[in-house]
Amino acid sequence: MAALGWLTPRRRSATARSVLAGEASAEAARKSSQELEQLGEATQPDEGTPETEFPVVGDDRAAAFFDLDNTVMQGAAIFHFGRGLYKRKFFQRRELVKFGWQQAWFRIAGVEDPEHMQDARDSALSIVKGHRVAELMSIGEEIYDEYMAERIWPGTRALAQAHLDAGQKVWLVTAAPVETATIIARRLGLTGALGTVAESVGGVYTGKLVGEPLHGPAKAEAVRALAAAEGLDLNRCAAYSDSHNDIPMLSLVGHPYAINPDTKLRKHARERDWRLRDYRTGRKAAKVGIPAAAGVGALAGGTAAAVALHRRRR
Repeated sequence: MAALGWLTPRRRSATARSVLAGEASAEAARKSSQELEQLGEATQPDEGTPETEFPVVGDDRAAAFFDLDNTVMQGAAIFHFGRGLYKRKFFQRRELVKFGWQQAWFRIAGVEDPEHMQDARDSALSIVKGHRVAELMSIGEEIYDEYMAERIWPGTRALAQAHLDAGQKVWLVTAAPVETATIIARRLGLTGALGTVAESVGGVYTGKLVGEPLHGPAKAEAVRALAAAEGLDLNRCAAYSDSHNDIPMLSLVGHPYAINPDTKLRKHARERDWRLRDYRTGRKAAKVGIPAAAGVGALAGGTAAAVALHRRRR
């Protein structure tokens, strides 16, 4: 961990939590990726995706990192998951109304608001408290088919496939639960996922997070940790996001993309000649910066990361 002595105690604590969350998520992501590779599902081709610019072929020190909510998938994964749990009578109508309002706000605003997202996570954690991890994983598979599969942006999916076709690894990086994110990554044929982890004891959720949500600076720390473990050169990697909250992650890589960007990210990207693409209107936004020839270069889950963190604390 880099020296933090110049920061105030409060800032040091926040930075340390981000680093811890990132490292734990990276460790969980590598484990889940190895399991997917053993199943032969890590790089399944997706036929019929739109044609897209090709990344640098054969560069094994390059990889791609994709935010999930409103970048790969329309809306927020945690809200879709909540809808599926309501259908299965995990909670009451008044809680569904709360989830619905949060999802409506997210769709209208098109950006992540930390207060809204934290409230949604707290609600979800209270709902799954006492349930087994394996049960929620199984339900998560069903919910993906019911509510998430049809909300994948084809344009972003094509970008991810181009990296896979070039022989590169592709990771989701999200504040969503790491188990939910891993399900989505597997269904899309991606390498794996970095996501928020939740505490479990004996395979049962306690209703508490382990560390903090993988959001903002924590995402950057997760990418940094995973890149170090995988032997990647971040200058040759690509990252994709819709939110200005992910500027720390986007700034780490040599090929940042603003996908369906919010106002702040669009402005930031234009000032720095980052590429922009907008799939919300069925059109491709004006591209800026790097020429085509250069290429593009985690509700309640995370048992693997939770175990890793528990081991560190013993």
